[in-house]
Amino acid sequence: MLLHLDPPEGLGEEADRFLDLPHPREMLSLIGHAEAEAEVLQSWQAGRLHHAWLITGEEGIGKATLAYRIARFLLAYGHLPPETVPAQDLFVPQSHAVSHQVAAAAHPDLAMIHRVPNPSTKNLYTEIRVDDVRKGLDVFNKTASGGGYRIAIVDACDDLNANSANALLKTLEEPPNGGLFLLVSHAPGRLLPTIRSRCRPLALRPLSTAEVAYGLEYLPGARDVELDLRNAAAERSGGSLRRAIGLLDKKKLEFIEKTQGALDALPQMNGAVVDAIAEATTGRTGDDAFENFCDLCERWMETRLRAGDGADLHRLADAWASLTDKRRAVDGLNLDRRPYVVGAFGTLADIVRRRNQAD
Repeated sequence: MLLHLDPPEGLGEEADRFLDLPHPREMLSLIGHAEAEAEVLQSWQAGRLHHAWLITGEEGIGKATLAYRIARFLLAYGHLPPETVPAQDLFVPQSHAVSHQVAAAAHPDLAMIHRVPNPSTKNLYTEIRVDDVRKGLDVFNKTASGGGYRIAIVDACDDLNANSANALLKTLEEPPNGGLFLLVSHAPGRLLPTIRSRCRPLALRPLSTAEVAYGLEYLPGARDVELDLRNAAAERSGGSLRRAIGLLDKKKLEFIEKTQGALDALPQMNGAVVDAIAEATTGRTGDDAFENFCDLCERWMETRLRAGDGADLHRLADAWASLTDKRRAVDGLNLDRRPYVVGAFGTLADIVRRRNQAD
């Protein structure tokens, strides 16, 4: 059973809320990541809790949920001597006032730094602005209401622009007493090295298929989907519960399986299959298919980056950069996606072909 609180009313659109699922701050349960949770708890119990943690890993595996779980625990018990808190994990019960304050985004000692809606368009800004960071950091200018920690969660650091990143860095370099930073990042390599150097890394692994299936069984909405489809989505999720939820649709799952099969067959390319995949990404109805295609290509390259030798690393890095730049152009200029998809298959096929020739 996954425990969560109901969402509060009147908060408006939030960058880190996915569909109608509970927000990470509303989730009292955590799927997986027991080792990471234990690392934080043991640091606090030993009186050596670092002032800034960089929580990294793939999107949709529970990084933000863990960040709010850490914050909730420290806001509830951080003012007490650790030896008086017989905790085995970071769970705070639903009955505790802090659980409700955090869920409602109403705890005075917790700041949430994320993308916010543009009042003119009502759409979310594409970046975390410097004003958003400064507003969040104001929590450290106040006395902690509970006599313990003051905490800022940045979700996600990848959304910071140059100015907002530097504003955050300034406070990280001179951390306030009793201040704690929990930084969530899907791609830590893109962050300023100086930000990374000020943080203690907490790398989360992808969830197991069983853990993803467990989440699908108990999350509202997902649990109503037939078991076979849930299990298939878990298998294809790559360890991301968020990705699995997006696959709870037979057509989407069929597209994923067809695309993955075509990638696995490289360097051989079936023209009819590639054309069908490219066609599926066109128009407004192809938005999800294009996102899934790009995601699968990135995961394909990431797997080989981890296992490749020097030559592979060079070719893969070049391919990743090239495909990323071309995708930005496709999205930004609203170009036809078909040439991009066909070209991506050709680029990846060439990598495998060269690898085979080298062997």
